[in-house]
Amino acid sequence: MKTEVLDIDTSDRRVVDLTTAVQTFCASQDQGSGGLCNVFVPHATAGLAIIETGAGSDDDLIDALQRLLPRDDRYRHAHGAPGHGADHVLPGLVSPSVTVPVADGQPLLGTWQSIVLVDLNSDNPRRSVRLSFVKASS
Repeated sequence: MKTEVLDIDTSDRRVVDLTTAVQTFCASQDQGSGGLCNVFVPHATAGLAIIETGAGSDDDLIDALQRLLPRDDRYRHAHGAPGHGADHVLPGLVSPSVTVPVADGQPLLGTWQSIVLVDLNSDNPRRSVRLSFVKASS
C-alpha cells in the first residue's frame, strides 16, 4: 500500500476540494492495473464527502450541517469555542473516509463529483488528510 499525507488549512473555508490532489496521487501510484484510493481524515471533528462543487452545493451542505448541528450549549462535549460539541458529532454525519475505484491512474468519479474535506471546527484549522492506494491484484 502506498500512502501520502496532505496538510490542509481550513481557516478561510469550510469545504476544501481535494479532487486534484487525489487525481495527482492516483496518477503517481497506478501503473495501469487499477486499484482503490482511500481518503481518510484522522480528526475527530472533520469529515469527507463526494459532492458537486462550484454550483452552490458546497454552501448548501454547510448550511444543512449548521441547521442539523447548531452552535450552542446543548452538547455535553463542552470545551473549546461555543458549540464545539457539534464539531464532534459531524463525523457521525460526514464520514471520516471515502474510497474510490481507480483505473488508468484516474479516480472513477462521476462527471460532477468532487472529493471534499468538510470542517466546521474553527478551533483547529490545520488538517491532515491521508491518501492511500491499494493496487488491484493481478
